[in-house]
Amino acid sequence: MWWFQQGMSFLPAALVIWTAASFIFAYITAVVLKHVDPLVPYISDTGTMAPERCVFGIMLDVSAFLGMATVYVRYKQVEALAGENELRLHRLNRFGLLLGWISSFGMCVVANFQKTTLFSMHLVGAVLTFGVGALYILVQTLLSLQMQPHVHSKNIYLARLGIGVWTLSSIISMFVSSVIMYSSLPGVDVPHKLHWTPGETGYTPHIISTVSEWSLAFSFISFFLTYIRDFQKITLRAEVDLQSSHLYDWSHGGVAASHRLNPEASESSPLLAGGT
Repeated sequence: MWWFQQGMSFLPAALVIWTAASFIFAYITAVVLKHVDPLVPYISDTGTMAPERCVFGIMLDVSAFLGMATVYVRYKQVEALAGENELRLHRLNRFGLLLGWISSFGMCVVANFQKTTLFSMHLVGAVLTFGVGALYILVQTLLSLQMQPHVHSKNIYLARLGIGVWTLSSIISMFVSSVIMYSSLPGVDVPHKLHWTPGETGYTPHIISTVSEWSLAFSFISFFLTYIRDFQKITLRAEVDLQSSHLYDWSHGGVAASHRLNPEASESSPLLAGGT
């Protein structure tokens, strides 16, 4: 059995690979079509113009779905592992689920409201994705701290803590450099500026800002890599529970015996309720 066939480990792996592919595909297409400069453009700039913005939007929507599914599985795993009396852990786990879903929704907003089309909504989506996502990483790191060493090793906690510091550093660097860039270009429509010339005003903080954005994106991807080993230890299932042997709104006595409820009928799914 391959590693990605164990438990639910295929889910974070698919999230990481698909999201990285969406960034790389959009970048290559935008550069080949000369829609952006080759030297570290904003990720959003690579998904601004057609045709790459069409595929970029679809791929990020799929990433958002995979993100919501991964966050849910992580929630169910912690819920199953935490003791009934660990109320603080359960509250933190539920808060993490909410943050993860909000961050995933923000990715949909970023994908469908391009930077040059409706900048305010694109900015809201970026804050939800990266800002709330950073809080999600913080919550999961705190959960890992509380669950080591009796559930997993200290190395998992340290890895998530290190990625959390990487994420925070990227956010601070991107924010500061963006403020400097915008303040140095009064009157310039920066959201629509897709091409930059080395040496022009604001070029250096622009490069620092774009490098920080790519760093931030890949810090998120790296965080979900830490779920792969954990997800090898969990499978989830859904069970069908029919409330009636027919689908009428009233009592229907003419149901054949062969069509009555089958107590063995069930359906399994890897994404809903279950256990470890």
